[in-house]
Amino acid sequence: MEENTCFPAPIPPGQRPNLAAPAAGPALRRLTITLALALTGCDSPSESATVSAPPPKVKIAQPLQRQTTEWDEYTGRVEAVNAVDVRARVSGYLDKVNFTAGAKVGKGDLLFQIDPRPFKAQLNYAVAELERAKTKRDLAKNDLARAENLLRAKAISTEEYDARNKGLREADAAVNSAEANVYTAKLNLDYTEIRAPIAGRIGRERVTAGNLVNAGGEATLLTTIVSTDPVYVYVDADEQSVLKYRRQSQRLNNGSADLKGTPAQLAVAGETGFPHQGRLDYVAPSEDPATGTVSLRGVFANPDELLSPGFFARMRVQGSAAYAATLLPDRAIGADQAQRFVWVVNPDNRISYRQVTPGARIGQLRVIREGLQADDWVVVEGAQKLKPGITVAPERISLDQPQGAL
Repeated sequence: MEENTCFPAPIPPGQRPNLAAPAAGPALRRLTITLALALTGCDSPSESATVSAPPPKVKIAQPLQRQTTEWDEYTGRVEAVNAVDVRARVSGYLDKVNFTAGAKVGKGDLLFQIDPRPFKAQLNYAVAELERAKTKRDLAKNDLARAENLLRAKAISTEEYDARNKGLREADAAVNSAEANVYTAKLNLDYTEIRAPIAGRIGRERVTAGNLVNAGGEATLLTTIVSTDPVYVYVDADEQSVLKYRRQSQRLNNGSADLKGTPAQLAVAGETGFPHQGRLDYVAPSEDPATGTVSLRGVFANPDELLSPGFFARMRVQGSAAYAATLLPDRAIGADQAQRFVWVVNPDNRISYRQVTPGARIGQLRVIREGLQADDWVVVEGAQKLKPGITVAPERISLDQPQGAL
């Protein structure tokens, strides 16, 4: 290449001005101007050099073709199937706490013992009263039998016979009342042993031995028990999603729109994907007008007790049957106002703009409903500064490889 840089010719020694001499001022100025003009002319090349930028590098891939099932994701919380507040049903002093806080208990296990002695005394008194009532009833039966004989012999009046008849009926009622008192006394004695109403995991004791516990309207809370397996997860779904599930159920279940049994999956904090498998078992009968949503409930097995009531959870519901789908990484899809588009590389490595209709997101991939063919090569990396018609330097990759699908 020919260089355009030039240098001024050297000035002969005899013609060099004495810069220190005052009289050389005009000559020095003329010489300075001449040198500046010479240097300015040397800086301008005779011909302009044009350097073209290399084509941008991009990574391209063909869309994936897979059998896909759509899932709709919601957030909710784990809840226990059964949860019980254990309270005292009779008043008395607590004798014993018979469990370890946080342990698993079975239905019917003894949890607390209230001092039973006052209730045993009440039961003994009720039994004695029952015996007295039965004795009076036997006497009334004998009196009525004698009265019947005397009435046939016309030895007593009808009024006296009626009185003895009424006396037997009164004695029968007294026996029934005494039997009820005995039953109540036995029941209260049984209530001094507070047993687990359900199987599950028990909380801490709220009252320790030696304290007075009360029954009735302000019954003392002693502890709580929650069931652990299975568990519920409640979420709120919008109206359109519920209608979609019901129409899908109609297609799959011979016209039935019942959503019970619809597959559901669950994940809690720190989990990748949705490892817990379950199903819907409840749909609210009406929509909440304040939120425009319908409550759905999923039920999930929890044999290892990983899930605890109150946990934040992500639940997803199957939104479609399996179908053949065209998939692209979500990052490959651009937005142009309300439109979605991708960059397609032609056989001559030129870029073209292609409008697409995206569908559901499947992991990090997006379903493309319209706009792409299986053999199209789509820019999946490096699409930030592309324009229609420019030439690119493409590198072909496969979305089946991990780096292509992430």
